[in-house]
Amino acid sequence: MKTDRNPIFLVPTDFSEVCANAARRAASLAKDYNYKVVLLHVIDKNTLSELKKVGKGLDSVNEKLQELAKALVSEFVIQVETIAQEGDIFTTIAEVAEDLHASLIFLGTHGKVGMQKVTGSFALKVVTSSEVPTIVVQKRPFGQRISKIVMPITSDAGPWAKTKWAASIAREFDCTIMIYHLPGDGLEDVITMITNHFQVNDVKYTLKASDKGGNFTKQVLDYATAENADMILILTDPDKNFSSFFLGNYDEDIIFNASQIPVMCINPRDFNWKKIVPR
Repeated sequence: MKTDRNPIFLVPTDFSEVCANAARRAASLAKDYNYKVVLLHVIDKNTLSELKKVGKGLDSVNEKLQELAKALVSEFVIQVETIAQEGDIFTTIAEVAEDLHASLIFLGTHGKVGMQKVTGSFALKVVTSSEVPTIVVQKRPFGQRISKIVMPITSDAGPWAKTKWAASIAREFDCTIMIYHLPGDGLEDVITMITNHFQVNDVKYTLKASDKGGNFTKQVLDYATAENADMILILTDPDKNFSSFFLGNYDEDIIFNASQIPVMCINPRDFNWKKIVPR
């Protein structure tokens, strides 16, 4: 993005298959757009417990990181760096992303089930801890480029941050933003604001209203699947309490969608988009 961030994609990894998929997703974009990939493993009590079980030391973490980095460099011919840092995934990932001034985090997750460290509600907690937008990637591989991003609009609350990020991403990756909104007169001003901003900034976009009635979340996912979208862009709400955020709400259903479409999550804190996204 054309921001004060560095051209870096940060990829936390627990060395699982789904994290490897996130790394390859980041690497493919890094190749096309001249970004650097930084692989991060957070050494926490889970890491130490696993190492103890297999009788290995911390050197094995760096060895695994170097092995993954070497594979990415060989396949994508990009710059890859590695970091192994002691800490907690719920805070350290965000801290490293901010220290690096990373543009995006690519976070692999197994969805709502599984016993890996970065799964289900754990992934959502990681997402909301960071000022840096996070792309949540599941196990399904996607193409190397981002060409179509679905941007759902449900209300007049908070669309400005998402609009400015969408415009920045669309310009950087030369993709189309597919606005999908609830029908009715209540969103006319919001839609006008969004489309005017896109037109002024030469952002390619499409506009479609959902059907009246029915489950909007399901309609968003059906639309994204039918259009072969590469990503869905949403705002998260870091101010909700832990239990209400993770239990069956809109954010969770979109992020852990059955089609496994990657989801970019943006926290709508004022200090986030005002500092990072260009005016």
